[in-house]
Amino acid sequence: MVKLVYSQEELLASHPYAEYHMAAGHKLHGGFDPEGNYVPPRSLHRIPAINAWRGEVERKGWKLIDCSADLLKMGNYPSPEQQWLLLENGLDLTMWNSLTIAGVIEGRGALLASFPAPDFQSIIVEDISAMCIGHLNKGLLVAHGWDEGGNPATDIGAHNKMWFAARDALFGAGAYGRAEIPESITRPETGRLMPQIPLEHEQYLLLLMNLTMIEVRAEAVFRFNETVVKNPDAFRNNRKGAGLAADLINRIRMDENIHVASLRVMLSEFRELTIKTVDGGTMRGKDLFDPLWTPMIAYHTGEAFEFSRNQTREALQRQIMALQGGEKLFAKFESLEHRALAAE
Repeated sequence: MVKLVYSQEELLASHPYAEYHMAAGHKLHGGFDPEGNYVPPRSLHRIPAINAWRGEVERKGWKLIDCSADLLKMGNYPSPEQQWLLLENGLDLTMWNSLTIAGVIEGRGALLASFPAPDFQSIIVEDISAMCIGHLNKGLLVAHGWDEGGNPATDIGAHNKMWFAARDALFGAGAYGRAEIPESITRPETGRLMPQIPLEHEQYLLLLMNLTMIEVRAEAVFRFNETVVKNPDAFRNNRKGAGLAADLINRIRMDENIHVASLRVMLSEFRELTIKTVDGGTMRGKDLFDPLWTPMIAYHTGEAFEFSRNQTREALQRQIMALQGGEKLFAKFESLEHRALAAE
């Protein structure tokens, strides 16, 4: 019989590592098996559990929502070609800042570990104790938060410090100062969107939906950084550091794939369940979820991309124009984006 109910201790358990994870002077989470393969933290039972819950969704004939990178309409800004041009012209600060920002934003995710979800069983007719959504407060949120920002009871770094380690492997620790960090990357909401359910449940569902799309968008960041650092013409004098940075970025991706998988299953479960409404009635979860999911995808793959692009472009333009011959260089920088768009 497939195991579907797990304790928090099980969902937070890690494999016995043959070697712990150290990189660029940072002590990091996860570790390596005897063959030297990276193994994500807290995945001993978490991955089998998510696979089991997904299997139940499929067995019941329920639809799994699309959380693939195919949802992305755009790549990254700047493009790899633009970033290579910046590096060739001594503008290392641009990539230093982007890696720093990635680490700081990831670190904010630690709040998930101390921000319990409301009791979803109270608004769902069916028993959810053997479902992914029934394990939000049984280790899934804590594991997700610790993956992003680290367990505060230890000195082991999580994704925040893994991005810093990638940055330090490329440029050296302390090469530049602190970057300007965006306040938020979630979709801003105004007013009630699901008045049929209590406010706290609405807010948490929107959080889970935003988290899912942020994780999907992260794939564009992974691809961009990997493409940049794997180019043999980039970081010519530090190919060892570039290789380590690429490895670290892929390890973060492996961890994040666990998050996407769990979020996908729990939101897919919610769509198919019967929801108790505040007026004493019931409705299908999909009738709450679907009208909001499409706009959520559109925001994160369109409006949010354009907003981020415009902010980044302004900052890069200032840095480029400050150089001798900056006007000519910026025109070349812009032409690379236009060339990429024409090729799509």
